[in-house]
Amino acid sequence: LLFLIANVMTSLAQETVSFVADIANRNGDVIYIKDMMNKPVQEIKVNEKGVFSGTFSVSDNFYLLFDGVEYAQLFLKNGYELKLKMDAKNFDESIKFTGKGSDENNYLAETALLDQKYDYEGLLAMSEADFNKNLEEKINNEKAKLDKSKLDAKFIELQKTNIDRGVQGIKQYYTESQKNKKFNNTKAPSFDYENHAGGKTKLEDLKGKYVYIDVWATWCGPCRQEIPSLKAIEEKYHGKNIAFVSISVDADKDHEKWKTFVTDKSLGGIQLYADKSWNSDFTKAFEINSIPRFIIIDPNGNVLDADAARPSNPKLQAQLDKLLQ
Repeated sequence: LLFLIANVMTSLAQETVSFVADIANRNGDVIYIKDMMNKPVQEIKVNEKGVFSGTFSVSDNFYLLFDGVEYAQLFLKNGYELKLKMDAKNFDESIKFTGKGSDENNYLAETALLDQKYDYEGLLAMSEADFNKNLEEKINNEKAKLDKSKLDAKFIELQKTNIDRGVQGIKQYYTESQKNKKFNNTKAPSFDYENHAGGKTKLEDLKGKYVYIDVWATWCGPCRQEIPSLKAIEEKYHGKNIAFVSISVDADKDHEKWKTFVTDKSLGGIQLYADKSWNSDFTKAFEINSIPRFIIIDPNGNVLDADAARPSNPKLQAQLDKLLQ
């Protein structure tokens, strides 16, 4: 009987994945495992020991771990017994997996950190020939590293597919960034949008100042990642001849969500709400089809940089220092 029970338990374990997360400074009492379309697969509540623990079935694939604030990518397959230890205050840098399946997931965590440190701004600033040469070298190195690894074959196959998709995204972004240069040294289109602080604000109200514009939305993960850096930039240049304007392209149905988000996150600068989301005249004039997008306008209302550096990029501070000296 014990032998039969052991066989049944082993069989069940092979048909499910065990996931345990010990998260210091957790952002909530529930974590979610989602598929890559952001649909929930499993909800795991914290137990009396302060640990998240769950067992569930999956298909061999990539998933997302969401703690209510931040996301991390996972690779899950039935039979894995993953244990995660991390500090939510130092989210990406602290992720560490142990147990069966840890090699693949630590690889993802380490790759994500390297990707954050990669000089994409420098890559996008290159000539087309140098851009293609450096991008090809980067991709070949990543695939060679995978080929030399002893990671799960399905993981390697899926990760290579992800790399190829990423290449297409980078190439598209490069094409768009080159296209955006045509707006430089032209008269900036105006706007007249609802101000979170009350009333409405138009570009002409800011004449005489440099204007750093952040086009964003509450649902946009990369936009939200820039918030701490944007706050730091605003604080550093407080009192200088520059206005920081954030224009939300949230849909009409998310108007109250935007208002609450700005308040709850104590967002600074001038917080505006575009009147027609993506179809607002300002976003259409700049042909904006992806966010976040950053724009610098000079004191005379001319476009200085239609595709400015992100707040997290040190190049932005160097540019602003030069303008405001």
